Amino acid sequence: MSETGTRRLRVHRFKRGDGGAHFDEFVVPAGPRTTVLDALRWIQLHADPSLALRHSCMHASCGTCGVQVDGQEELACVARLGDHRGDPVTVEPLANVPVLTDLVVDMADFFRRFGDRHPVLRASEAVAGAQPPDGLDRFVRLEDCIECGLCLSACPVAATSARYAGPAALSAAQRLLEEPRGADRDDVLAWAGRPEGAWRCHVGMECTRACPADALPAERIMALRRELGGREAGARP
Repeated sequence: MSETGTRRLRVHRFKRGDGGAHFDEFVVPAGPRTTVLDALRWIQLHADPSLALRHSCMHASCGTCGVQVDGQEELACVARLGDHRGDPVTVEPLANVPVLTDLVVDMADFFRRFGDRHPVLRASEAVAGAQPPDGLDRFVRLEDCIECGLCLSACPVAATSARYAGPAALSAAQRLLEEPRGADRDDVLAWAGRPEGAWRCHVGMECTRACPADALPAERIMALRRELGGREAGARP
């Protein structure tokens, strides 16, 4: 990293059987382009090799390095220390999912919220050379979802209910309605319309604000609600 000074980081620590969660402070070299991930890796290499975190691609494609920086959900690999005025800058694991150790969360809790009978692959992916279906432009933004969990961490409803489907899963359900991929439409709507589904959303828009890929989860949930509203209206005598 390009060094022009130093910054203080206050990092969440947690090791099972080691006295509970706490924060450790570190002074790290920092320049104008230093990212939070740069700083955390410096800590691993030069200060405390026991610090645990997740990362992979280093360029906001894989979604594995999601954390909270001064209370805001961000990808550590693109979150610059210079954009945060905290002294120290506080780095915590994502919220609304179990913490395994330090900054590492159990993403299985994120993925379990998706409908288990909904297919993952698009129908076009099963046929070599298949052309995209009509209307691709209507949901191409959802393709950008990198399943990082930032939207779930930012969601105030998920903070109050572990059973809530969450923004990413509900957005995926809306995508299934736009491009069925072999899923049963009524089944998808029944899943989305359950008490902990789309109607549970409070429209706080925090998920869209947190999304690093501009996948617009809140907008997709609103579209899903319109689908559900039309279905329910059609079912009335």
